[in-house]
Amino acid sequence: MGNQPVGDDELMALYRSPETKEKAFALIVDSYKEKLYWHIRRLVIIHEDADDVLQNTFIKAWKGLANFREESKLYTWLYRVATNESLTHLEKIKRRRAESLTGEEEFLGNKIRSDVYFDTAKLEWKLQLAIQLLPEQQRIVFNLRYFDEMPYREMSEILNVTEGSLKASYHHAAKKIEHYLLNH
Repeated sequence: MGNQPVGDDELMALYRSPETKEKAFALIVDSYKEKLYWHIRRLVIIHEDADDVLQNTFIKAWKGLANFREESKLYTWLYRVATNESLTHLEKIKRRRAESLTGEEEFLGNKIRSDVYFDTAKLEWKLQLAIQLLPEQQRIVFNLRYFDEMPYREMSEILNVTEGSLKASYHHAAKKIEHYLLNH
């Protein structure tokens, strides 16, 4: 295999062979762990939580990869698994915080503010705070489009939502973020 990047088709062919299955999965993890980590981190905010969700994502991937029919791209499927694991994690937080008076957005906003690197003068922090105020669907769409530069077609496969709906979500999210950045 050398040092050349291995394509998804090759990875799946290696995965399907019992002799190279584990090696192939290790290559899949190496190929996608950083992108998936940052996708998850932008949704769950907290590093330790992102690590846990990433680990759960790869556990689910290991269990589900045998049933992956390759109708979509491998990375699209992995993003779907990571997104679902992130949403499951956020639901757990929401349930745990249900008795508390603090909402999920405020909780995550406070987590951002308590980060040792937090600096209100920096636009990137204001952007993160603005993103946390978005409804969940808009937050996911904004993150995938803005940070991952993902085409709407691929987002549609991951989220099972029409491209038109995704474009509208992104537009509304961008307007809300712009309003927040101009007024805070």
